[in-house]
Amino acid sequence: MTDLAERIKNTDWQSITDSMHKNGYAILSNLLSDDECNQLTSGYNQSELYRKTVIMARHRFGLGEYKYFNYPLPELLQTLRTHIYPYLAPIANTWFKALNIEGSFPLEHDIFLQQCHSKNQLKATALILKYEEGGFNTLHQDLYGELYFPIQIVLMLSEPEQDFTGGEFVLTQQVPRAQSKAIVLKPKKGDILIFTTNFKPEKGTKGYYRVNMKHGVSEVKTGKRYALGIIFHDAES
Repeated sequence: MTDLAERIKNTDWQSITDSMHKNGYAILSNLLSDDECNQLTSGYNQSELYRKTVIMARHRFGLGEYKYFNYPLPELLQTLRTHIYPYLAPIANTWFKALNIEGSFPLEHDIFLQQCHSKNQLKATALILKYEEGGFNTLHQDLYGELYFPIQIVLMLSEPEQDFTGGEFVLTQQVPRAQSKAIVLKPKKGDILIFTTNFKPEKGTKGYYRVNMKHGVSEVKTGKRYALGIIFHDAES
């Protein structure tokens, strides 16, 4: 996975950082090849890779299913999680400081995971999601415990308008004392969408204030849509 680590290192992280501060999301285009995406999709039915399968309709989460990976994660996932986190931790620390939230995040992911484990958050949160015709995901936030990292990523494993239609990624932004704003994004196969887990700071006339955000997936009209989610904190045991 040395090549993938180099691709991550050579990304224009300043542009990503600027977009995160401004919008609460950013798209990292063409990070993974078709073969790498297909490798992840082809493992969907290998039960030994996963610790849990969730049928979304049973919990009124939407229509579709997702599977949480077991530790140890596949090498490709581990590389993504380990090497992207250090570029996102400074953004998270800037947000916490702007909003006067106590605490900060270490720049190494292993150290942050040790903090999760001290809170009895030991379970892997990386997951693969599958939607077929009619599938969708209701608006939500992925927190999983007391300790959470405020930024996460989704890797698109299928090609829009080719493998599926519909199924747009949706973010909602709740500005205090105002109507919600909807943001609709269409990342392509191999793209990584980086976005806030639950909030971003917004600058007002009297300093920064908190804008709460949720995410989901609109209805898939045709085909199958696969995506990979990487949350940087672990889940409670």
